[in-house]
Amino acid sequence: MRTVNKVILIGNVTRDPLVKNTDNSKKVALFSLATNRYYKTSEWENKSESEFHNCVAWGNLAERAEKFLTKGKLVYVEWRLRTRVVEKEDGTKSYKTEIVISSLIFLNKKSDFESIDEIDHDDEHIEEDDKF
Repeated sequence: MRTVNKVILIGNVTRDPLVKNTDNSKKVALFSLATNRYYKTSEWENKSESEFHNCVAWGNLAERAEKFLTKGKLVYVEWRLRTRVVEKEDGTKSYKTEIVISSLIFLNKKSDFESIDEIDHDDEHIEEDDKF
C-alpha cells in the first residue's frame, strides 16, 4: 500500500533564514514558520495557540529564501516531513523534525519581494545525505 508524506503550511517567517554551504558545496537555508490555531473553549471563550515549524530549503530554493525571506513575511510552503537524528557530543541522540520544502510561494505584496511572487522547484535539488 502506498503512503503519503505531504505538508502544506501558510505561516509567518519567525527569523531570517540561516544559510550554509554543505561539504558538497550545496546551499541550504534553515528558517522557521509560525502558524496559529484558533478555537473556542467549552465556555465559548476564543483562544489561539501557535505552532513553530522548522523548514529546510536546498539549492536554488535556498538562494531565493536567503534573498527574499525575512522575519514576518507570510509564505506558503509544501512538501514533506523529515525527522533526522542528531548525535550530541555526550553521545545522546535527539530528533529534529523539519519540513523539507519544494514549493515556496510568497503571500505578501509583490513589492515586498521585488519582482518574485512564486518559486516552485521539483525535488531534484534535495539531497537526503547532505549533512549541515
